[in-house]
Amino acid sequence: MTSNGKVGIVTGAGTGVGKASALALLHDGYSVVQAGRRTEPLEETMQEAGDAGSRTLTVSADVGDPKAVATLFSKTIDAFGRLDVLFNNAGHGAPGILLEDLTYEQWKRVVDSNLTGTFLCTQEAIKIMKNQDPMGGRIINNGSTASHVPRPNSAPYVATKHGITGLTKATSLDGRKYNIACSQIDIGNAATTATDRMSSIGALQAHGEVRIEPRFDVDNVAEAVVFMSNLPLDANVQFIQLIATKMPFIGRG
Repeated sequence: MTSNGKVGIVTGAGTGVGKASALALLHDGYSVVQAGRRTEPLEETMQEAGDAGSRTLTVSADVGDPKAVATLFSKTIDAFGRLDVLFNNAGHGAPGILLEDLTYEQWKRVVDSNLTGTFLCTQEAIKIMKNQDPMGGRIINNGSTASHVPRPNSAPYVATKHGITGLTKATSLDGRKYNIACSQIDIGNAATTATDRMSSIGALQAHGEVRIEPRFDVDNVAEAVVFMSNLPLDANVQFIQLIATKMPFIGRG
């Protein structure tokens, strides 16, 4: 696939949903800036892209660090001159322990990565998108099914993902005047290393039992991200929920 002239940034691009989405955008013709804390997985993603890897830029960045985020977006403009799509995917969870036993540091690490990081990247993206020609662009936030309902012992993750929903709505409203569309994709049980335990050991349920849960191919998420990215800016998928059909979500608890 030759270049389609569009540029995207994917945070957390070294593994899982981010990796699959970065590869799918590359194969669709995008130039992709892959951001993540560790350089090695990003370089592996670039190698896996084959010839399309020539349209990648890898940037080591902690999205919770304002200076690192500013550098990420500055390098994007230096390399490609514009930004069409930002996929805010990077995030962390806290250990699955009782809410009352969480430390401040555990709480703050999740908030910094999941919520503050998404805000910082969104802010930098808007600055670019409102001043480029043609004006506008698209921001996609990874919300998770945790933005709807919690799992046991997941307060920091759930709180930040509910916050992402609010940020998505605020960005959608505030971005209108700049022709910026903002979407949210809520994923439940995509098959990545982060969810391996669900199909082997199982996941703790609301009633206290641990049960094996079904997963689905992460490439389905990547295809959804590409679809959302390719919509004209006068159309938007505001929210999309993509889950394993038989996961215990509907009727959870």
